[in-house]
Amino acid sequence: MLTGLAWLALEAKYLEPAREFYEERLGLTVRERGPDELVFAAGGTDLVCRRLDALPRGGLHTHYAFSIPASEYDDWWERLAAEYDLEEAQFGSTRSLYLYDPDGNCVELGQQDVAGPGIDGIFEVVLEVESLDRAQDFYEDLGFETVDEGDARKRVRLHGPMALELWEPHLGIADARGGVHVDLGFETDDPGAVLESVADRVRSVERSTDDEVIARDPDGHFLTFTST
Repeated sequence: MLTGLAWLALEAKYLEPAREFYEERLGLTVRERGPDELVFAAGGTDLVCRRLDALPRGGLHTHYAFSIPASEYDDWWERLAAEYDLEEAQFGSTRSLYLYDPDGNCVELGQQDVAGPGIDGIFEVVLEVESLDRAQDFYEDLGFETVDEGDARKRVRLHGPMALELWEPHLGIADARGGVHVDLGFETDDPGAVLESVADRVRSVERSTDDEVIARDPDGHFLTFTST
């Protein structure tokens, strides 16, 4: 039902440090600029940094992952290691590096099959949830497929428009945490049908039109379903 990730929104205490990090350090283009919000182009997905003045706020201490071409990984490591205390993890034949943005979000740059150059999409977002079983059922009904259930950590990994990890509270790789009050936008052909599939379990419906539905999942994360 969900055909793409339209945006991930994060809460930023101050916009200028966020702009400097994402534009000057990570090379993202500022697509929109407002007094309380910056929108960066990350491949086909927007990364939104938003000051706290209204709902949805955007996620706090969110762990998420940017896609980079595999061939660029060493260059990214050399460039960022000069300023940041990086950590690295290997997943099969691919590597990821981890660093923190000015607001404490754990940002991953991982080798993916993308064209680039530079950051070319968001391939993973981590949400903190109260109950893995409840959250897993909810997102499976939105069309995500469970591909891995953690043994050592309280986590479930699902695949859909991107990889979605659901974590009960704990520290992950690079001491990452699952995001709270995260704001995600999803593309879909039929927002109403998406809402109907989970209508009995959403915490609230904030808005519903033919072209867009804004709802909160059982853990309070904001989900927007928007027609493509």
